[in-house]
Amino acid sequence: MNTTVSPVRAAPQPLAGIRVLDLTNVLAGPFCTYQLVLMGAEVIKIEAPGGGDLARQLGADPRRSRDLMGASFLAQNAGKKSVVLDLKREEGKGAFKQLTATADVVVENFRPGVMGRLGLDYAALKAIKPNLIYCAISGFGQSGPMSGAPAYDQIVQGLSGAMSITGDVESAPLRVGYPVSDSTGGMTAAYAIAAALVGRERSGEGVFIDVSMLDSTIATMGWVVSNYLIAEQIPIPMGNNNFTAAPSGAFRTGDGLLNLAANKQEQFVILARTIGRADLVDDPRFAERENRKRNRVALSIEIEKSLATKSAAEWEREFNKAGVPAGRVLSVPEALHLEQVKQRGLLQRVGGEGAGGESIEVCLGGYQLNGASCTVAHSPPRLDADSDAILGALGYSPGEIQRARGEA
Repeated sequence: MNTTVSPVRAAPQPLAGIRVLDLTNVLAGPFCTYQLVLMGAEVIKIEAPGGGDLARQLGADPRRSRDLMGASFLAQNAGKKSVVLDLKREEGKGAFKQLTATADVVVENFRPGVMGRLGLDYAALKAIKPNLIYCAISGFGQSGPMSGAPAYDQIVQGLSGAMSITGDVESAPLRVGYPVSDSTGGMTAAYAIAAALVGRERSGEGVFIDVSMLDSTIATMGWVVSNYLIAEQIPIPMGNNNFTAAPSGAFRTGDGLLNLAANKQEQFVILARTIGRADLVDDPRFAERENRKRNRVALSIEIEKSLATKSAAEWEREFNKAGVPAGRVLSVPEALHLEQVKQRGLLQRVGGEGAGGESIEVCLGGYQLNGASCTVAHSPPRLDADSDAILGALGYSPGEIQRARGEA
């Protein structure tokens, strides 16, 4: 993809000097630690011999997957380092413990109990590093009757209720179109770790962080959950409609879909006038907010009659100029090519040995510090790229490094 990426400017690195040991695989954990990289932390991926992170073999490019640099891995591992350790062998465990003594944070996303069986759980590592911040990410958390159950994003989406309200009455339940529970769990973990680091500066104490993907996903459904708990409204799938207001949703135009959000009375009045249908404001079916919600289908039909005269792009400009929030429904490639996205510097081009010598683009963090995007120093690492340097710095000989990797 040849998107034009804005020149990269340096941003502050609030986590510079923080060392993170990343034992995670696939998405929730790696997404968490990628956020820490963007904030300046040194993240060392501790990977198993043979294949490392499973995401190295995942993605739409078979060549990259065979090379253990799958497109899915490249998405959230730029800026990290890779050390291979066989944690089932004493030599590997010993090396990990020595690394823990130099670290501030350990992140893992094994099933509950795995780290304990390895002798590397929070209690064991805290004895080595008393102020360690240890974050365990799992599908259901470290406690409760489901804690030991296996979990992937789609499993959690279904159990959280998110699928039950995605789609419309004919198509629901539907999976959200990207791994939203993995991403939400990872973001929740990154936030908790950052907060714990601030707390440690004040108290000097570490903490054990228990992140549940199920809890994290439900927590983001606050409006839906609140309307059920407090207003006793059973959540139902409403397709592209906003259950809190009308007209608010996706509407057909002469060319393309257009999202409109006339959530306030004054916005509805402006919308009606903009499409040449001021009469809708006085229609008793639509005059008041609750009536519009009850009659949203009839209202949508009337609005789409007028929207058919122009394209979504034309209406987007007119509505936004008039003060009614509006936006086209774009594909992912179209979104990435938006001039807004380019100028904000959301994408960064990286290259080098980790990417196989090729230049690739990665997505950054979605925020800026002092007007600049937080960036990564280098491309995602090849498996085992940094073992010699990092373990050598601890005083390990080449032979000892080999044994820690499980090679001898």
